[in-house]
Amino acid sequence: MNWLWMLVGTYLLYATVMVVAHSRFIYPFGPDPFDDPSFTQEIVGPREVAMALSTGEDPVAVLFFMGNGGALAYFTFSLQAHQTAGRTVAAIEYPGGGGIPGQASETGLKADALTAYDWLAARHDGPIVVHGYSMGTGLAVHVAARREVAAVILDAPYVRMCELMTRASYLPACYMPFVQKWDTARDVPRVTAPVLIQHGESDQLIPPANGARLADLFSDAGVRVSLQVLPGGTHNNLAGHPDYRENISGFLAQAVVVPPE
Repeated sequence: MNWLWMLVGTYLLYATVMVVAHSRFIYPFGPDPFDDPSFTQEIVGPREVAMALSTGEDPVAVLFFMGNGGALAYFTFSLQAHQTAGRTVAAIEYPGGGGIPGQASETGLKADALTAYDWLAARHDGPIVVHGYSMGTGLAVHVAARREVAAVILDAPYVRMCELMTRASYLPACYMPFVQKWDTARDVPRVTAPVLIQHGESDQLIPPANGARLADLFSDAGVRVSLQVLPGGTHNNLAGHPDYRENISGFLAQAVVVPPE
């Protein structure tokens, strides 16, 4: 029986180490600064949130939340999808990545996301759309559940990030204390705006079944949702897929009502 207790002890030690270190796996941020000249950058609100802003002529503004690459320099395809359509684009730069000081956490990023929305809403009179990519989909849904948004765009979303942690670590992450859960499903019942979900058919990091499950949750909550599974799309090339921009433009044309001037 000694070997069994040794096995249990080793597993518990592994679990303890992973709880302490798990944030390093959630936020493997990159160092590259965002220096796109079409964006202005400023620090906003009492939380000193780093924001990048590109102003367009379209009445729609998009608040973009990137994935856990953690540097906007890696998400130019997503940003340009809106810029080329003339939309105003605002995006958070996460603390700890892209040369932005600080350290990320689920609680902190969700508070920053609401600060970013309030800042954008104070300076933009038209409809605001939230758009999240990968980890950022949790922030987009969090804001949509607590602020007035015209539409929600989710690229490669998860239902619960802790489920992905469980698959990767063989630990019951969703039930472990002190683990950052990133439970998008909890916010779904509070969302009322229409939702577009795009997921790569060959996404191995966040399998497309996550997008399908999330679409079902939105549908069950009475939210109008469109699910687009892009053939050949992976987690990292989704925004470069030939149908990506067209799907966004078609969705927004139907979902967003622009009030007359």
